Amino acid sequence: MKQELEKHLKQKVVLDTHSSWVYIGVLEEVTDHCAVLSEVDVHDRKDTSTSKEIYIWQSTTSGVKANRQRTYVNLEYVTSFSLLDDVKKF
Repeated sequence: MKQELEKHLKQKVVLDTHSSWVYIGVLEEVTDHCAVLSEVDVHDRKDTSTSKEIYIWQSTTSGVKANRQRTYVNLEYVTSFSLLDDVKKF
């Protein structure tokens, strides 16, 4: 996953995890163990009744609601990632 992530440096990405957390932000760096994001919306899906997909889609229309300047996400917890621009409207 590290090599694939590195292709998207300086772009807005969505990191899905096997926990209830989702991360939306600008990919700044990828190390052997973590993805470093800036201007990050760190969101616990348990905190809202909105589905993960609706929440992410809303970020494409209303903008990323950054609540962290910088976040380090352990790659062991990342199950998938996509560019925010690749989120389809529905």
